[in-house]
Amino acid sequence: MVDIGRLEESWRLVAGHGDQVPLRFYGRLFVAHPEVREMFPLSMATQRDRFVAALGHSVSQVGDLEALTPFLRQLAGDHRKFGVQPEHFGAVGEALLATLADFLGEGWTEQLAGDWTTAYQLVASVMIDALEESARTGPPWWEAEVVAHDQRTFDIAVLTLRPEPVYAYVAGQSVPVETELRPRVWRHYSPANAPRADGTLDLHVRRAPGGQVSGALVDSVREGDRLRLGAPMGQRLTLDGGVPDGGAGGGYGLRGIVMIAGGTGLAPLKALVEQLAAEATAGGGGAGGAAPLPVTLFFGAQTTRELYDLDALQALADRLPWLEVVASVADTTDPLHDHETGTSVEVALRRGPWPDHDIYLCGSDDMVAASARQLLRAGCAVERIRWEGFHGLGGEAYGVIDLEEDSPR
Repeated sequence: MVDIGRLEESWRLVAGHGDQVPLRFYGRLFVAHPEVREMFPLSMATQRDRFVAALGHSVSQVGDLEALTPFLRQLAGDHRKFGVQPEHFGAVGEALLATLADFLGEGWTEQLAGDWTTAYQLVASVMIDALEESARTGPPWWEAEVVAHDQRTFDIAVLTLRPEPVYAYVAGQSVPVETELRPRVWRHYSPANAPRADGTLDLHVRRAPGGQVSGALVDSVREGDRLRLGAPMGQRLTLDGGVPDGGAGGGYGLRGIVMIAGGTGLAPLKALVEQLAAEATAGGGGAGGAAPLPVTLFFGAQTTRELYDLDALQALADRLPWLEVVASVADTTDPLHDHETGTSVEVALRRGPWPDHDIYLCGSDDMVAASARQLLRAGCAVERIRWEGFHGLGGEAYGVIDLEEDSPR
């Protein structure tokens, strides 16, 4: 019998060493199995910590394997794009256990080693099954042609892609993207549209400071170029029933939906609006048919020019009587400023409270964390606030944003 408490405490101690943990893990993995090094980018600065954090936390939480299974299956499917095969899990397990032993020292007892070995085998078996099933149902990645590149601002571009073969995703999910300009470096972007009959999808990309992929997509990639897409990721921002393996719960709220977007975090929320519009049409309401309940979308930016997709949103609001779009600008010195003042969450809270609404939240990690805490302090229920951590990598499952201290008691 695995001692879950012992697993959790030992992982807490190891994780306390921060960046040294992934450095040691990958060092051991690459020395013992140099053949796997070519699967990873030359620079491991951003890749190294996420997988190790997800893996370590998942193994330490194996007592609730049923709840972990959807995340583990998604994690396994996502890693097919790196060329991961079932036989690689043995090498990963060896490196993980050796890393734990390094940091725990005398605390790495025979009993603890047995617990971690058993727990890892359980996690690996779920991931291997998912990897094999994914290989039977789809490719490890999709080739996608850039059919349009629309430079909206000096640092924001909207790319329209046509993947081959057909790329099946659900509004609210995110897509791993790689460009040959930055080989083996993948970044996650959410399609800004619900699935279309022609199979194309739009990505809203903002150049991040020092961002290898975002910089290439905004500045260098052009119409006719080709990108690679990994399997779609994420469940928490999808509408209920949208993901075959189960959504995150919460429905459409008792009184409606509130969407709060910061910058290019608008993309998945715009896709959700399109999905609701499609559902209304399919239900017999016509193109402007009634949604299940009203939707209010708050779109905020620092300056007016960064409201890069406002015209398209306003066109949607003109067509859909159940949709209200509220734009806001944080910079009060902006000479073009004629919208509401403040961040999107500040404006949303001025319009609130929203105790009986589902709240979808998307933006930078810092924006999401700060906004979620503001919503909680205003009395919004934590189970009704929905966000996706780590740009779709399931970060909320292992505490990237810890909201416990702000949750209503």
